[in-house]
Amino acid sequence: MFAESESAERRQEEILSVSALNRLARQTLEGRFPLLWVDGEISNLRRPASGHIYFALKDETAQVDCVMFRNRAQLLPFHLQDGLRVEARALVTLYEARGGFQLNIEAMRHAGVGVLFEAFARLRTKLEGEGLFAPERRLPLPRFPRRVGIVTSLQAAALRDILAALARRAPYLPLVIYPAPVQGEGAAAGIAEAIRAAGSRKECDVLIVARGGGSIEDLWAFNEETLARAIDASPIPVITGIGHETDTTIADLVADCRAATPTAAAELVSAGYVDARADLSRLADALGAATRRRLRDYMQQIDLLSRRLIRPGERLGRLRAETAWLAARLDAGLRRRIDAGATALQRIETRLLLCRPDARHARRDLDERFVRLRAAATAELTRRRHQLERLAAGLEHLSPRAVLARGFSLARTADGRIVRSSAQLATGDALRITFGSGTADAQVTRLEDE
Repeated sequence: MFAESESAERRQEEILSVSALNRLARQTLEGRFPLLWVDGEISNLRRPASGHIYFALKDETAQVDCVMFRNRAQLLPFHLQDGLRVEARALVTLYEARGGFQLNIEAMRHAGVGVLFEAFARLRTKLEGEGLFAPERRLPLPRFPRRVGIVTSLQAAALRDILAALARRAPYLPLVIYPAPVQGEGAAAGIAEAIRAAGSRKECDVLIVARGGGSIEDLWAFNEETLARAIDASPIPVITGIGHETDTTIADLVADCRAATPTAAAELVSAGYVDARADLSRLADALGAATRRRLRDYMQQIDLLSRRLIRPGERLGRLRAETAWLAARLDAGLRRRIDAGATALQRIETRLLLCRPDARHARRDLDERFVRLRAAATAELTRRRHQLERLAAGLEHLSPRAVLARGFSLARTADGRIVRSSAQLATGDALRITFGSGTADAQVTRLEDE
């Protein structure tokens, strides 16, 4: 009795393997913690040949192991090194093979960038509420500007890109450069002052504000409210070409037109001249083709008219002969059609006479076939009924219920097995007994062998 109790108690206790325990711990961690941002300093940075990055994030009192897999590491916008403070977007998990708590890093940014994003969002909401981003406030760009102004640093690569693009696409377009710092303290005020100067001097039809790519800190001057309001107040249409295509600043949102890059901004201001040059070339080609086609048409018309220049008497003779020939053809054709129709009609009449059916003979044959069919069907039904009655009697004779009705019974165990021998049973087993009419439950109290 004690052994049976101990066995039941063991079955109730679930015994986990180490792998199962670690798996449950990982699932609990990943289900409890969503993706979150963690701030810390990088230490013990390792870059194996696999391309994955392993390191620890630490602060003054603790650290946690981290891994950034190769597909995510390739998207990092900056170079990692020990001692660098970052903010990491991570999934809290557990490495099952070693039972180690770790963070799977999805993305990283320099520490403090989150504050800049919050400032960006606040200013964007404020200016959008004032209507500075409304489409109706934007000035239309001139298709053929007579002079283009450029606001950027004289040392910026963006300036070289713009000059190269305009030299290639519209080398005859005059340019005015308004130098301004594009990075660092006071850059936003310098750019705003250059925009106001261009607006007061009124020597340009359109203004490009440009800077090359960089981090959010590098581009922060273009997220300042001072610059945004200067762009909005500019009487000259402003095109921004700031950073790369994925970079969007407050200046881009306020500007009359945003270009993906400085080169794209240059392409926008020169698009009218390029399109006009292409249209002029296309129209010249179309004019030449139309002129050549018209000349060919005239030459063919002259050839056709020269062939038609004949004497009226000769032309009337030709027409008279042609008319007589056509009349003869028409008469012969009509005669052939009439003869062919008559022959076809006679052939159809002969076939109808040969194919006319004898309805009375067919009616008698149909009646005889109906009588034979009904007699055969009646005989077949009678034969099938006798055969069914014989089979039913045989089945009733072999039915187990007929045997039970004669006084026999059928015993089954609790799981439904038929009992054929007492060797299948043990004292205390439950039985279900089926009689000719009804069933009963029983229990084995004593066993005897034959």
